[in-house]
Amino acid sequence: MAHTHFRSIPLIDISGLYDDSLVERQRVADELGRAAHDVGFLQITGHGISRSLRDGLIRQARRFFERPLHEKMRFYIGQSSNHSGYVPEGEEQFAGGGKDLKEAYDVNYNYTEAAQIYPLLGPTQWPDSADFRLEVGAYYRAALALGDTLFRGFALALGLAEETFAKITRHPTSQLRLIHYPLDPDPVADRPGIGAHTDYECFTILLPTAEGLQVLNGNGQWIDVPLVEDAFVINIGDMLEVLSNGHFVATSHRVRKVSEERFAFPLFCACDYTTRIAPIAGLPPRGERRYEPINCGDHLFAQTAQTFRYLRERLEDGSLQLPDGAAGLSSFGHGYRAEKA
Repeated sequence: MAHTHFRSIPLIDISGLYDDSLVERQRVADELGRAAHDVGFLQITGHGISRSLRDGLIRQARRFFERPLHEKMRFYIGQSSNHSGYVPEGEEQFAGGGKDLKEAYDVNYNYTEAAQIYPLLGPTQWPDSADFRLEVGAYYRAALALGDTLFRGFALALGLAEETFAKITRHPTSQLRLIHYPLDPDPVADRPGIGAHTDYECFTILLPTAEGLQVLNGNGQWIDVPLVEDAFVINIGDMLEVLSNGHFVATSHRVRKVSEERFAFPLFCACDYTTRIAPIAGLPPRGERRYEPINCGDHLFAQTAQTFRYLRERLEDGSLQLPDGAAGLSSFGHGYRAEKA
């Protein structure tokens, strides 16, 4: 199994996924499936998320990141119970890479219906701003609903029942990140805004404010993702590659340094914590790769614990242990294949 030698990112109008006609929904789903199979990346319009919701999200991100560092650190992610809050520059480090030139605020599925028993599913740590919680929360809910629509489309693309994924995405470990790449006067220096990686979850819904995202094709070339008006960038993650038995592919990507301030807002769409991630029964394999089953939440937590400094420190001092059978970083997708080649 290998990536194609794509030179551009498919652009798809998904408004047909909301159509009453199954024929129309299937038509759009087939387009999604081709992009997920050949590239692992696509851009979508016709998604139904209003400009006002997107503007509100961007406005609150700007306001928060303008605060002094000591103010932002009051909401440091390391003091949360569900891995939510402020992420300072240098906190994350992906496999084989240096520290990323960015800061972020992570917002999780705000699970308060019962006592917290999983490390990634609990009450979100919000900053001390009612407007932030209102506008960011509204965007999160709208983007999560878009994710449900895409899950239905991907199911149809695989020849499955449209609601196949609905039963495993009731309280998902889906995280929205507000990422800030500060203005850098020296963008030529060999330090990426974010290092090369595949995403851990099923797929990502990304709202960027500037260019800078690059995708690795089958020739080993980095392809720029253009900024398209009113479009979201969608990319396949590790878990949907596994669920699809390799028919959809998780593609390595990075953010190059740019000479302007940049914001990016990825929503990482995942399944419920206890979901067993394995090839869906009846789907033939694509290629020779065999996927070992993993637990959704345990996999996400293990990958996160190996990436974030505050969790790595707890691993090193013995106060935290990885779940049994935890996989190393870049265990699926293009990163895995490159390492094994």
